[in-house]
Amino acid sequence: MNPLTRVTSLSAAALTAALLTGLVAPTASAHSHGHQHRDDRRVPFTAATVTENAGGTYTVAWNAPGTHGVTIRTGGRTVARGGATGSVTVSGLAAADRRWFDLVPDRGTPLHLADRLIRLQGTVNFRDAGGYRTADGHWVKMGEVYRSDSLEKLTDADLAKLRRLGVRTVFDLRMESERTTAPDRVPAGATHVVADVLAGTGTFTSMPKSPAEAEAMMVEGNRFMVSGDTARTAYTTVFDGIGTDRRRGVLFHCTAGKDRTGWSNAALLTALGVPEETVMADYLASNTYRAAANEAILSHLPAPQAAVYKPLLDVRPAYLNASFAEVEEEYGSFRGYLRKGLGIDDRELKELKKDLLVG
Repeated sequence: MNPLTRVTSLSAAALTAALLTGLVAPTASAHSHGHQHRDDRRVPFTAATVTENAGGTYTVAWNAPGTHGVTIRTGGRTVARGGATGSVTVSGLAAADRRWFDLVPDRGTPLHLADRLIRLQGTVNFRDAGGYRTADGHWVKMGEVYRSDSLEKLTDADLAKLRRLGVRTVFDLRMESERTTAPDRVPAGATHVVADVLAGTGTFTSMPKSPAEAEAMMVEGNRFMVSGDTARTAYTTVFDGIGTDRRRGVLFHCTAGKDRTGWSNAALLTALGVPEETVMADYLASNTYRAAANEAILSHLPAPQAAVYKPLLDVRPAYLNASFAEVEEEYGSFRGYLRKGLGIDDRELKELKKDLLVG
């Protein structure tokens, strides 16, 4: 599917399916000895997720066509076994900063997965950028790149946790006024890099007067994130940082972790070959993660004002579609955007995929 095809809506079921599977058909089995050797190295999973539940239990779900069985391991021990398709809930595990599971098929490359959300006291939208399947059957590694909302409310315990998780470089996508009002708290030893997407532009600096005007402002802002000079400079900085930092532990964030951060992650996933529907589902997931925080804001506003403010708090398909439309109009293709907009050549893209994909 063309990554620039526009998505107008996704049902809740479609969102779940997109996040779980990447909407990609299973890779066909090969019959020759040489093909079989390559088949043994591929990741056979077409779907796999880890979800942390209330009470400290974890649900691990998977689909691995062509295998006979899958073993689930965590903390060095086997906790479950199942067939080619399955879902298990694991309980009785010791507390951990982040609980990782290895999904080991009887043939092919295993997956190393955790719940996407990083639970912190000072954020609501801090999550892993990885854990998605690409169109050609690879998987984006988890534990390498993170995305988040603002970090000024991180507690000392949060900072210690992020240090243990290996966060080493923080890219701050916010404007100077935001950075001054709510300065980042970053883990000890981490490098803080300013990558101001808007950098003094008039975008998002005045309040709209109607819901329609608010949505139009968001659409305009998402177009700017693609072709605006300061935006291209900022995202070039982020991509360069991801590509050159072999230690990884990279985090990029803005204030809500949904717009400037949303395009950063959408661009990264698209560059890695993640299907359009999965990219959209990841983008729209901010509505779920930020639901309580957004409701707390809207509930304190008069109804007319809340109606105007809501489009600014939401992420909507029209917003991300506007970014992809700008890519197509300004650069002709997403590959053109990477080359001309962000200066990423074919060799650098190949290296990025080599570093961040498995299988």
